[in-house]
Amino acid sequence: MINNLPKEIPIFPLDGVIFFPKTNLPLNIFEQRYLDLVNDCLKKDRLMGMIQSKNNNEVYEVGCLGKINEYEKTSDGRILLSLGGLVRFNIKNEIKNSKKYREFKVDYSKFSLDMQKRESLMSQDELSYFIQKAKKFFNKNGIMLNWNEFKKLDQSQQINTLSMIAPVSNGEKQKLLESVTEKEKTKTLLNIVEFYLYDSSNEKITIQ
Repeated sequence: MINNLPKEIPIFPLDGVIFFPKTNLPLNIFEQRYLDLVNDCLKKDRLMGMIQSKNNNEVYEVGCLGKINEYEKTSDGRILLSLGGLVRFNIKNEIKNSKKYREFKVDYSKFSLDMQKRESLMSQDELSYFIQKAKKFFNKNGIMLNWNEFKKLDQSQQINTLSMIAPVSNGEKQKLLESVTEKEKTKTLLNIVEFYLYDSSNEKITIQ
């Protein structure tokens, strides 16, 4: 399935926004260059890449490919859309073009597991501990999440969703995005959450 994905894709660089596979990202598109990007995607395969931008017009090396699942064109010229995460990619190089938006050659091979179904990553005890910590962390930062609906997601979706919306630094989110395996990502996210909620009286569970 990876082999069927485009090797050259349009990229939407956005500071502070990290996009993960198996998550949905709502976007409000109003800049002309990105309106052009979305309209071109809609005419083609609905696929576009999201990546975090740096200073000086640079981008990080790892981003995520998404597919436009739903969209609406508003009366004032904007496009509201929902982007579904498919697979992460490594940037190879930028393509010179005459368009207003940027295009890159990408490679998905390092993250091929993103498109495979995986078994549960944690035991029930580990998962309960993890959710307890996440709830405390999110509540402390005033972030509301429908935990009943959240529990209906599989573990991979849960980890990716928390990684995407967690109130942590851009660098920490990028580290989560670049964690190749789900276990690595889970351990990294748990370590970040525990760092912010450090309490020596709490017993820690190590995810194997």
